[in-house]
Amino acid sequence: MAFIRSREEERTGYQNGLPLEPFIDFQNDFVMCYRLNETTSKRVQEYRENGYVVHLMTGISWGAYQDYLLGEYDGREHRDEWQKDRYGNEIVHGEMTPYMVPTISFADYLSEKLKIAVDAGVVAIHVEEPEFWDRGGYSDAFKREYELYYREPWQAPHNSVDAHYRCAQLKAYLYRRTIDRVSSSIKEYAKVRYGRDVRFYVPTHSLLNYTQWKIMSPEGMLADIPGVDGFIAQVWTGTSREKNVYNAVFKERTFETAYLEYGVMQELVRGTGKRMWFLHDPIEDNPIFDWNDYRENYYKTVTASLLHPHINHYEICPWPDRIMHGAYPKGAPDAITIPDTYRTLLNGMFQTLGDIECAENRDALRVGVLMSDTALYQRTFPDHLYGKAPEEEVGTVLRTDETLMKSVIERVKNGTSSREDELKIIESNAFPLFYGLSLPLLNNGLPVRPVLLDNVRRYHDTLDEYNLLVCSFEFMKPLSPDVNNALAAWVQKGGVLIYVGDGSDPFHAIRSWWTGKYDTPAQHLFELFGLERTPNDGTYRYGKGHLIVHKRNPMMLCVRKDLAEEYKQIVKNACVLLGTEWQADNKLLVRRGNHVIVAALGESDVAKPVEMHGLFADMYTENFEIKEHIALAPDTSKLLFDFDTIAEEDLRIIGTCVRVFSMQEENGKIVLSVRGAQGLKAFMRLRVPADYASAKATIDGEAIECEYDEKSRTVLLTFDSVTGDRSIEIIK
Repeated sequence: MAFIRSREEERTGYQNGLPLEPFIDFQNDFVMCYRLNETTSKRVQEYRENGYVVHLMTGISWGAYQDYLLGEYDGREHRDEWQKDRYGNEIVHGEMTPYMVPTISFADYLSEKLKIAVDAGVVAIHVEEPEFWDRGGYSDAFKREYELYYREPWQAPHNSVDAHYRCAQLKAYLYRRTIDRVSSSIKEYAKVRYGRDVRFYVPTHSLLNYTQWKIMSPEGMLADIPGVDGFIAQVWTGTSREKNVYNAVFKERTFETAYLEYGVMQELVRGTGKRMWFLHDPIEDNPIFDWNDYRENYYKTVTASLLHPHINHYEICPWPDRIMHGAYPKGAPDAITIPDTYRTLLNGMFQTLGDIECAENRDALRVGVLMSDTALYQRTFPDHLYGKAPEEEVGTVLRTDETLMKSVIERVKNGTSSREDELKIIESNAFPLFYGLSLPLLNNGLPVRPVLLDNVRRYHDTLDEYNLLVCSFEFMKPLSPDVNNALAAWVQKGGVLIYVGDGSDPFHAIRSWWTGKYDTPAQHLFELFGLERTPNDGTYRYGKGHLIVHKRNPMMLCVRKDLAEEYKQIVKNACVLLGTEWQADNKLLVRRGNHVIVAALGESDVAKPVEMHGLFADMYTENFEIKEHIALAPDTSKLLFDFDTIAEEDLRIIGTCVRVFSMQEENGKIVLSVRGAQGLKAFMRLRVPADYASAKATIDGEAIECEYDEKSRTVLLTFDSVTGDRSIEIIK
């Protein structure tokens, strides 16, 4: 029955480092108790007694690990394991909370520390954010790891593209090794000591965000670790508002970025049987914004996640206390705590997310832009490419100096740029090489998804879901020649591959499998198709499919509108080869069970209203408002309940701000057992039989407002929620 499920499904959860309090008792399925300290066992027990499935979460690259750092754990200080930049600065998450170089001893320390969680009886452990900063790689511990791994003296990352790539690749590997060691160790402990299984998860930012922010992490490699049962995709306003470039405009594109972030995370578990939760945050880490900004961007991220129909598990929020008790903009004279209407809406969304069903991808045209872990490894250019050593990261300068960024974009757009200008924009957090391939398509209604290229080495059929792929080795590299072989085999079976690149990326010069025989890995790819190493632009038949070569730097596609138009025409021509047609649109729409998710795109070439007609409940309103006509302005979205999908049903929950544990109808009344957060103005909308048009309602015997809507045949209940078990009766 809709909305009524066992908590063991673990569809919805949140993380919290504090004891349970009635104001944030959202009645979701599970809670991740955060931090390992003297209160852990008590907090675990408290949540369990209140009906929650209990997990534990802690950081794996930083945390309250001072006993290890200062030598209390094993008698040896570990300050040499702090991540450091080239100037000797320690990279920290907070005071005495450094980002760690994940050594073997650190992994063993974490394994020992996490036994506390197993002893407390949690069913799952999450180690979040395996992060090694790109600007790091200079501490003594990292130098030792480099020499052990590569069997050669350490090379400073800023000295050459090869040194930078090798250091970055090692950083990701070290966290893969640590997670493998810790997950195996803790699972063995639980099995031997208690005879039970403990699940192990990794909450992590998306590959796209880490590439933008220049943070090394295992990402795709995590799928190879036997002890890892799944992931949380840490995508939220804070990651997705990172500015990028389209049509030479540098700005926030929260919806589009979130859509691509969730998309690449969906790829991480596709076909593996592992669990993925998509994270949403009703605010974000940066406290300078107001509630209108947080609410608007919350809608965008939720919509973006729902447009990926293979995932229906969600972390409904992190840190609920900062959402429900914080005043924003922080420190401002007009700072206020959460408005009542937004709090009501969020509690409704938390319940609705547990009712979302998965759906198949029915798009006739299935388009992917290839992405790889290796994109992480080449995000900073060495000093010599700029002619002198910069005083700080070029990417950081462009991120913090918007005027400088815009002037560089303008020079590139007008054809007056230098090579140094081009390197600056490529290295910036805008990550134009990827967005140049993605945004011209996504902004015009093509539901393009990032596809993990590395997966072709893991799963033989990983590309089969797609019939059109876009690839460039200007921002990533194939890990081995068999990656290219897999692309060629996919084309031979009937796929269309568009290769975009001009061979200008300095990282083509790294030591790798193509070194000494090819100038770039693309030359090997072209040879597999029977072409010259540097073929002309054009379309080439191969087996049942086609290769299209377009020798442009992808960065130019998001800076120059004429080149974006040229690229879109190439994609349209590719669709014709597949026997279909792509017409630009200004919306994305997915149906998932009873729900419709629709987004009106803000920068489409198509200028027309986005409208829907029918009978809907608007789930982005506090009271699940009934609407027959939906009109969306550009850059807005809706989550709708479609009454046409339940035309014959007489009794169903449409939306609710409190959890419903049971519902039954007999003897002229409907009885529901519910529980919700304290101090909440709650709404519940139910589809009811027609003879309930004049119904009255009570909660624990006290009358509550009950409004009937004839068109939808629903009643809307309005009441004040208080903690504890309660009984609602709707009487004819």
